[in-house]
Amino acid sequence: MTIPTDLDRRFREAAEREGLVDVAYDVADSPIGDLLVAATGRGLCRIAFRPDAALDELATDFGTRVLKLPKRLDRVRRELDEYFAGRRHEFDLETDLSPVPAFHQQVLHELAGVPFGQVTTYGALAAKVGRPHAARAVGGAMNRNPIPIVLPCHRVIGSNGSLTGYAGGLDKKEALLRLEGVTL
Repeated sequence: MTIPTDLDRRFREAAEREGLVDVAYDVADSPIGDLLVAATGRGLCRIAFRPDAALDELATDFGTRVLKLPKRLDRVRRELDEYFAGRRHEFDLETDLSPVPAFHQQVLHELAGVPFGQVTTYGALAAKVGRPHAARAVGGAMNRNPIPIVLPCHRVIGSNGSLTGYAGGLDKKEALLRLEGVTL
């Protein structure tokens, strides 16, 4: 049985109007594949390369009232579209990192300062957060980055200049770096 489109729309609008939504999400098209984008009332909380797997994580991290509300993600999709078109080099989005551990938040804050078209290393980020011997812990923070692209973990490379792990796959990391004009 399918729900009539108008009924579905009215249900979603009523849930949002009544404050019954913990997380709004949508799926955005991009040159590197579909991306799940999600936001709480505080800001962007997730960009996921595997949209189907992210919904359970959102419910665990933010609350079970996770609802597809495309309009609430319009700005996020617009900024991502501008980024992929080469017209945006910095994102201007509020973020919600509330379930992220404190050390990871500190690393992600430093990561946000890595400019478009430049790269850094795990060791350099570790030094910036005052933990110069914690490159592997920084790698763990990058691996669990809930908002890739906007918090540009693709700009972090190995100390020898090699591309290392990326949640979306090394092909996506390479594509994002090429988009930014980074010579590999």
